[in-house]
Amino acid sequence: MLWKALGAARELTRAHDIAAVLIRYGFGDLVRRIGLADTLERAGKALHWTEPEELARLEPPARVRRAFEELGPTFIKLGQILATRVDLFSPDWITEFGRLQDAAPAVPFDQVRAQLTEDLGESPESAFAELDTEPLAAASLAQVYRARLHDGRPVILKVRRPGIRPTIEADLRLLARLAEIIEAEAPDLRRYRPCQVVREFTLSLRREIDFAAECRYAERVAASFIGHPEIVIPRVHWQWCGERLNVQDYVDGIPGRDLAAVDAAGLERKLLARRGASAVLKMMLEDGFFHADPHPGNVFYLHGNRIAFIDFGMVGRLSETRRYELAMLLNGLVSNDAATVADVLLEWRDSEAPETEPERLRHEIDTFVDQYKGVPLKQLDLGAMLSDLVMILREHGIALPSDLSLLIKAFITLEGMGRQLDPDFDMGAEAAPFLRRVLLAHHAPAAIAKRGWRTLAEAMDLVTGLPRDLSQLLRSARRGKLQVQVDIVSLKRLGDQVDRAATRMTIGIVTAALIIGSAIVMTVVGDPGFAALDTLGLLGFAGAVAGGVALLLSIWHGGRGE
Repeated sequence: MLWKALGAARELTRAHDIAAVLIRYGFGDLVRRIGLADTLERAGKALHWTEPEELARLEPPARVRRAFEELGPTFIKLGQILATRVDLFSPDWITEFGRLQDAAPAVPFDQVRAQLTEDLGESPESAFAELDTEPLAAASLAQVYRARLHDGRPVILKVRRPGIRPTIEADLRLLARLAEIIEAEAPDLRRYRPCQVVREFTLSLRREIDFAAECRYAERVAASFIGHPEIVIPRVHWQWCGERLNVQDYVDGIPGRDLAAVDAAGLERKLLARRGASAVLKMMLEDGFFHADPHPGNVFYLHGNRIAFIDFGMVGRLSETRRYELAMLLNGLVSNDAATVADVLLEWRDSEAPETEPERLRHEIDTFVDQYKGVPLKQLDLGAMLSDLVMILREHGIALPSDLSLLIKAFITLEGMGRQLDPDFDMGAEAAPFLRRVLLAHHAPAAIAKRGWRTLAEAMDLVTGLPRDLSQLLRSARRGKLQVQVDIVSLKRLGDQVDRAATRMTIGIVTAALIIGSAIVMTVVGDPGFAALDTLGLLGFAGAVAGGVALLLSIWHGGRGE
């Protein structure tokens, strides 16, 4: 069955590479438990189980991070997605995932030229007045080159690495199968929701390698900041853009990590912190479409205290309802309203999350919020408060939907950048006007009327559809096809126990019959033609021994609860 799960033979080599790396970094037990070792060994793939002493001394998060780095672009991107899941992983894991650097050796330009010519419809030298063949940056998915248009405008070319898509698709298929195997064979790892994480990662990565989608996202954000000259989004040059190529204006600014250059340029740190926070809060709470990875590498500071955002490969979306719930949560934290915070978090609970005890959760949240009573707003660290809240959810085994985990990670990153620029940065004060506007808009007469009409329309649909549903129900009943499904866990468990007991009884009866029959056959004395009966009797006794061993093993495994 596992052999079929691994799929096409062409992916077996990649499975071997993954297993070898996991073994080398001390995860041989996981390879055995998911059955990958047996499958690869049956296919003639040798796995070397020796574990280097240096790697064995590393903590598990560091070993996983180094294994992901060695496994290549798909796994590096997976680690970066896992770094957003603060609701699933503890801080030490999040820290290690955050250290994954999306860098790779550059592909020679000669290998890129053919793809560029195909995408541009002409040679790169004809399309651009100047083109630097040395990349500005080389990542696992793309390389970035600087060029100049014929009108003199400087631009950058973000080019997808040639041939990367088939490799990524093969890795994604293999990850999906491995996630299914892990959920089935490793119960203690199910709390990390491997299938759900891989599904979300697959959608995210496929969007990220589509550079045309990234261009659309950049234009959408740029449109929302018309009238905000302090925020710069590079212009997209659509005549050359496509799935494998992104051409945008070159941003000549100070990278977000270079704070010394910010001071040398005479820029105002406090103003930059406020403007950056306002921009991202506007995306989150007003637009519902936000840059999901606003780390310093994706932010540049320009003269005039302007801020430029680049790289919209990872974005988040928030519905109007989600934005209202977020505003309620943040407002509850700031105003020490524990009941509101608990209600929002319970509403955010993933539909696949295990049942929790609401009263116990409410009590823990009440205790958490109570410790901030009387603390001035300026001294509240909203990022740290959100991190602590998510830790409470993690202890209860509650995972958040993916859009919210992206948002919380972006919010924490944003506050960290603000405090780097200005140690006295007050995120609560910056967020307060946006929260008020969201709450007021939710309770405005027009919004209430809109929700009322929607509710009325849904009620009318239910009423008008009721006769049809009842008619279908009666027709099914008349035809004898009406089925009622009742799933009672305790009864299912009882059925499984009865089934196992019947199987053991059958094995016991067959074993006893073999013993009796073989004993009778072995006592037959007479014609030499019946000499074969001795052999038959010995085979019967051998079968009885095998049945007895199987029965004992079944009883032993049942006693262990497996």
